[in-house]
Amino acid sequence: MKKLVFVGTAVAGAAFLAAHARRAASGIDFGRMVERMPENAPPKWMFRNISAIRENTERILQMLEGERARDPESGRT
Repeated sequence: MKKLVFVGTAVAGAAFLAAHARRAASGIDFGRMVERMPENAPPKWMFRNISAIRENTERILQMLEGERARDPESGRT
């Protein structure tokens, strides 16, 4: 019986902490947090340059597809 009460209390406590953490996380403003970072911080660079990262990724994928089309045996292991 004591184990059941202990487990029940632990589960209720974990649920309470999870609900509290969820409410606290909803108030976080990532845009404001990133703006407060130094100019050379990698997360700030990534946040501001997501479109540039996507363009670079697309260009890399096109280059890799072009190589695969020129060398059809490169897909074999």
